[in-house]
Formats: sequence, structure tokens, C-alpha cells
Amino acid sequence: MLLGTVEGNLWATKKAAALQGRAFLTVRLEDGRGALVCADCVGAGRGERVLVATGAAARAAAGDGLPVDAAIVGIVDP
Repeated sequence: MLLGTVEGNLWATKKAAALQGRAFLTVRLEDGRGALVCADCVGAGRGERVLVATGAAARAAAGDGLPVDAAIVGIVDP
């Protein structure tokens, strides 16, 4: 699991059919490794500190069979 801050929305005019209706956000990681594009599973918003799952954990959180590698799975309380 990783901690980060939501920087904003990512818009895609075309995407795989399984991803239709899914929101994607850019998240700046706190460990200084840059940013990730994450599927939003919890309704996070810009500026919120979030918990990010990657790999198989991200696919499990986003839904069975969805082609995602990073997913926002929690909003960290201030």
C-alpha cells in the first residue's frame, strides 16, 4: 500500500469497454517516487490524502477482471 495526494482527474476520450464509467485520478506519491494514475474506488477528490493499492490488490478492489494496476482504496482522515 502507498500513501499519496490526489492531484486531479485524468480524462480519456477512448478506453477499454470494461473501464467505461470508471473515474481515474492522478496521485502524487508521498515517498517521492512520482505519480500514478489510479482507478478511484472510493470517491476521492482533489487534494485528499489517499491509500493506494497496486497490482493484484488493485484489481481486486476495482472489480474482477478490470485491467488496472493502481486503485485508490481509502481516504486518509486528517
